[in-house]
Amino acid sequence: MPHSVKIMPDASSPTGPLVAVLVYDGLCTFEFGVAYEVFGLPRPEMGQGWYRYATSAIEPGPLRAAGGLTVEPDGGLKLLAEADLVIVPGWRHIDSPVPADLIAHLTAAHRRGARLMSLCSGIAVLAACGLLDGRAATTHWRYAPAIGARHPTIALDPDRLYVDLGDVLTAAGSAAALDLCLHVIRRDFGPDAANTVARRLVVPPHRDGGQAQFIERPVPREREAARLGPLIDWLRQTLTEPHRIETIAARSGMSQRTFQRRFEETTGLPPGEWLVAERVRLAREQLERNRGASLGDIAESCGFNSLETMRHHFRRRVGVSPAAYRARFGGE
Repeated sequence: MPHSVKIMPDASSPTGPLVAVLVYDGLCTFEFGVAYEVFGLPRPEMGQGWYRYATSAIEPGPLRAAGGLTVEPDGGLKLLAEADLVIVPGWRHIDSPVPADLIAHLTAAHRRGARLMSLCSGIAVLAACGLLDGRAATTHWRYAPAIGARHPTIALDPDRLYVDLGDVLTAAGSAAALDLCLHVIRRDFGPDAANTVARRLVVPPHRDGGQAQFIERPVPREREAARLGPLIDWLRQTLTEPHRIETIAARSGMSQRTFQRRFEETTGLPPGEWLVAERVRLAREQLERNRGASLGDIAESCGFNSLETMRHHFRRRVGVSPAAYRARFGGE
């Protein structure tokens, strides 16, 4: 006998944005669970303005989910007329047709101003709505060829964990759903709220992805972003330079002690560690995309003073040598 799961809004009645999660026969259980864990789990510590949550069935039941579960929804597609954020938690099959009435309700919600978000294979639904035509998006690497062939005008970038266009958001593989959901919290309620939820989930608030997936620029706290943002951009553009702390602090107009404290508050890392992380990130990118360059040339172009230095930091942060990383992720 399958288990029946009734997901209901919490009786304490938060008053914040309404998140409607689509449910359907063949539901992707993991992505659905991520959406509930982040947006549906009662979080009284976040106050009355926290998200409201509901499940919206796209078809009559029984609605079976992977793993032997059935889901009893809160309502049907009419819920989308009230939603502030609509989540497509994966799709039953990347080639499965998207019902016309679902497309109509989603496009109507989008016109009304609701944000639409897909997790993993859920991009198939948003693509069928035409909302990604001529725009950037991401999905799991294994689905990118099928989506790209069916919707060639979408600027797919499967090297990204997620893409936020403001009105439409897409996440890559299943675990990247968490990254995007935390990003939405950060955007709606600020970094402290996102960090609090991340701690509850025991996941990092910002994550470097697996196979060529990474968040290139974690969102800094607004108070320091205006002051340190241009400096951080300059550092990224000049990673080949040695960058002594006293020189960077002077450029920022702060004492060394104040600069180091505020830089770590903004980025989560001390300046020296941040520079190493950025150089490793750049090395990963070059190893993935530039098979013709020697490891020594890559080390030099990323600001490491020697190949051995790059090997040391790369292995410490990525877990494998640069050569092994290139062999695994460097393409043809």
